[in-house]
Amino acid sequence: MMRTSKIGIAFMGLALALGGSTAALAQMDAEVEAAMASGAVGEQADGYLGFAKAPSGGVKAKVDAINIKRREGYTQVAQSKNVPIEAFAASIGCKTLAGLKPGRSYSVAKGVWATKGAAPIQLPAQCG
Repeated sequence: MMRTSKIGIAFMGLALALGGSTAALAQMDAEVEAAMASGAVGEQADGYLGFAKAPSGGVKAKVDAINIKRREGYTQVAQSKNVPIEAFAASIGCKTLAGLKPGRSYSVAKGVWATKGAAPIQLPAQCG
């Protein structure tokens, strides 16, 4: 219970520090946004972007850079709140998946991809 509470507080702190939105963790450029809209790139339950389809070299490099920035942000807040980085990243992943737009790709289990429909995503147990 205490761990979940600390993660929730850390998530709120990160969102506030980054302008009130988890999207501020990493600015999306047009190429990455197009890859997300096409379903080639999607959000994962671990808090990072992943590849539902093989990406072009340019998109892969940009997604890798976004994930590095996300990791830096997660690390900074997790350390300041004394919570494990992976747990904090996963809490952000849960929030991101819960608010995902229909038509976007996502993964709740490593390597298993789906497309968000109108119904809510069946979130993994880690999301509580």
